[in-house]
Amino acid sequence: MSTLLRPAALGLVFLGGAAGTLVRAGVGHWLPHTPFAWATFAVNMAGAFLLGGIAEALAQRPDDERHRRIRLLLGTGFCGGLTTYSAFALDIHDAAPAVGALYAGATVLLGLVAALAGAAVVRR
Repeated sequence: MSTLLRPAALGLVFLGGAAGTLVRAGVGHWLPHTPFAWATFAVNMAGAFLLGGIAEALAQRPDDERHRRIRLLLGTGFCGGLTTYSAFALDIHDAAPAVGALYAGATVLLGLVAALAGAAVVRR
């Protein structure tokens, strides 16, 4: 059986994903959904930043079972539950063409910048 399919590994992803999803729901409740989907944008930028930092932190250490568990809990689970490609795609589809294009471009470009910034913070 693959280590990713072990009940303990799936449990870590589930716990992290549940926590990330709860945070995303909270952000969605607090931020307005105007013509620009601020909540989706915010969680995707935060997730990119966190994932960049997590990936950099784990890359600086030897790969062992503890770090694999951290990656499953925080990277796959929490960041996976926090971020949302499906809402991003739906928001683009539902937006006016100019707003959708701005939103798509900003998300991709600033998501990359956020991931690089998260990694840079950890490197310091």
